[in-house]
Amino acid sequence: MAKHAAAAVGWGHHHLQKRWILALLIMLSVSTVIAFFIRAAFDSCDLNVSRAVSAANGIGSARNAIQVAEKRASQIAAAKPSPLSFMKSKIVLLVSHELSLSGGPLLLMELAFLLRSVGAEVYWITIMKQSETDEVIYSLEHKMLDRGVQVFSAKGKDAIDTALRADLVVLNTAVAGKWLDAVLKGDVHRVLPKLLWWIHEMRGHYFKLDYVKYLPFVAGAMIDSHITAEYWKNRTRERLKIKMPETYVVHLGNSKELMQVAEDSVAKRVLREHVRESLGVRNEDLLFALINSVSRGKGQDLFLRSFYEALQLIKEKKMQVPPLHAVIVGSDMSAQTKFESEIRDYVMQKKIQDRVHFVNKTLTVAPYLAAIDVLVQNSQARGECFGRITIEAMAFQLPVLGTAAGGTAEIVVNGTTGLLHPVGKEGVTPLTKNIIKLATHVERRLTIGKRGYERVKERFLEQHMAERIAGVLKEVLRKSKNKSGRHID
Repeated sequence: MAKHAAAAVGWGHHHLQKRWILALLIMLSVSTVIAFFIRAAFDSCDLNVSRAVSAANGIGSARNAIQVAEKRASQIAAAKPSPLSFMKSKIVLLVSHELSLSGGPLLLMELAFLLRSVGAEVYWITIMKQSETDEVIYSLEHKMLDRGVQVFSAKGKDAIDTALRADLVVLNTAVAGKWLDAVLKGDVHRVLPKLLWWIHEMRGHYFKLDYVKYLPFVAGAMIDSHITAEYWKNRTRERLKIKMPETYVVHLGNSKELMQVAEDSVAKRVLREHVRESLGVRNEDLLFALINSVSRGKGQDLFLRSFYEALQLIKEKKMQVPPLHAVIVGSDMSAQTKFESEIRDYVMQKKIQDRVHFVNKTLTVAPYLAAIDVLVQNSQARGECFGRITIEAMAFQLPVLGTAAGGTAEIVVNGTTGLLHPVGKEGVTPLTKNIIKLATHVERRLTIGKRGYERVKERFLEQHMAERIAGVLKEVLRKSKNKSGRHID
């Protein structure tokens, strides 16, 4: 039976962490476990030791499946060298505005590990640190140190010396631009010709000359989607009266670790069962999840309005569908922002506590993607710069209900790999209709999910991202060579 009482009382305290960590320890390869275990350290869900997983059934077949998958992956890797192999022995300085569990820093860390895997000499500096004893910063820095990435202060002599002797400097996010003057000072023009600026922002308040005045003089800008690149081109010209450098659009890709879980049917089944049990929902229930930090810009309020309207229509028209549930992954139980209080109050007012589940923010999305049936990507205004959770969901063969804005519109093929709706209040009713469409048409839901997976395999894998980034880095190094006379392999 569904444990709705537990779900209503728990609201975000679903005791998942111990359960899926143990499941993954049993079923996944050592390399995959390490990747997910590090992420698990930051999962803010409560720990319930008494609910340890007993996954004896299927362990043998899971291990066999993983071994076969690993062997196949190794054969492919051996036959196809990394597109970034030309970066071997190159000196690369990565400059991050912050070191946190947000998308920008984590993407830069992925680049660091890709470069280290081909033998590049990689250095990392973080401009702003909340505290030297911050647990997240400490853990992420040690993760990098364990992988051979050298970490040091953003303001010391080491930072200046490394920037000057580096073959490539990658500045991450628009805000990081303030580091150039603050630290490099008179040496800044020696670094600009070999600087690649990786921009992820889509909000207007990042368009400040103090941040981006050196943009026209760098070797290039790398942006996650075409629509964001166009937005930056227009805004910098119209608002700041400066010209963007040569701009490269690089769509992101799913990590090998995530794909390994997404393609392992036994791992997904075990994760699905345990997550659903902890949420208090049955296997046959339909789960629509929005996985993103809880904020007005991510559209959880409008999603819950659409979800409530869908419940009402189903009830009024007596539609024969399984019980629908909404899952909000990205809550912050410690902060309790005004916006989150508002949406929780809305759930209480509409008396749908047994159908809405709040889960604390976590980097470990695989268990939830295995457990749900549909992903809702409801980012508002200009949408997401890219929205990596979208391609992660598609890897798990989940249909996507997304706003027709930002990177989502470049990822989702409307009517084929998902269904798009307008941003703002105008999108509430269309999203309601799309929820009902997928709830009432099982075959369509499954077909859309399969097509999404096929699209991921065609263009959104780590290998694809590495190839795209490699093309950019080669061009930036070539430009740097022309100005400094350095040799490029």
